[in-house]
Amino acid sequence: MTDTTPGAIDCFGLTDQGRVREANEDHFVIASMRKSVRIRHTSLTRPDLADRFGGPEAFLFAVADGVGGRPGGQLASGTTVETLVDYVNQASGWFHSLDVDQEDVLLGRLEKTVLDAHERIKREHAGAGKAPATTLTLTMLVWPRAYIIHVGDSRAYYLRRGRLQQITRDQTVGEFMVNIGAWTEAQGAKAGGALTSAIGSSELTPSVGLIDLEPGDVVLLCTDGLTKHLPDDRIAAVLGRPAGAEAMCRELVAAALEAGGSDNVTTVVARMSGPDA
Repeated sequence: MTDTTPGAIDCFGLTDQGRVREANEDHFVIASMRKSVRIRHTSLTRPDLADRFGGPEAFLFAVADGVGGRPGGQLASGTTVETLVDYVNQASGWFHSLDVDQEDVLLGRLEKTVLDAHERIKREHAGAGKAPATTLTLTMLVWPRAYIIHVGDSRAYYLRRGRLQQITRDQTVGEFMVNIGAWTEAQGAKAGGALTSAIGSSELTPSVGLIDLEPGDVVLLCTDGLTKHLPDDRIAAVLGRPAGAEAMCRELVAAALEAGGSDNVTTVVARMSGPDA
């Protein structure tokens, strides 16, 4: 039976080496945290019965893309994702007592976890020349709010009523020059994607934010192996179809491979169920 209550999540992740790269340096994770009783089947007619035993399920979604041109990109992205999972495993119960007054604490803790991964990579590769580095885009979803930490040029989007919105901004030289008004959008795109911030690199500036989701929204996290091949309108068309998260991920990755597959490609899709889904 499909769960259609508001806040129920259909999610899936997929990664592919692509058609050109010799290895896959992307990593992703989907983790759920629940401190409650979830009633699967019952003869009782009380739909709110489970609410007495705890809060809703919380989710962690993350994608990381090891930086090309550096040794150990796969290690850097893997270390970062592992550090996140370790933290969430230790602190999962805390998320269910979260209220609005503590949101800055949650974002601060998530940001500190990213900094911990950064320091761990630098410490383990001290004296080895150029340390491994990675991008990271993560979403902590405690319905209906999604908390976002972002580093590099992986991206987060959400689709609402057919309209695709990019949540994150690429931390690249081109994007920086556009933001300060020195370049046009066309000039920024032509300049390429040299990163101005990455975990494990000499510069790290995590971007922090949050959004409120609605039933029927679809959230996408992806590495640039997807966005360098698929324009926003193509992504929106896939996310807007009446399909499950797995089907969406597979279609997006297949489309990126068909369009050239010049890089590793990773997608994580989370579809919010509910009356409008």
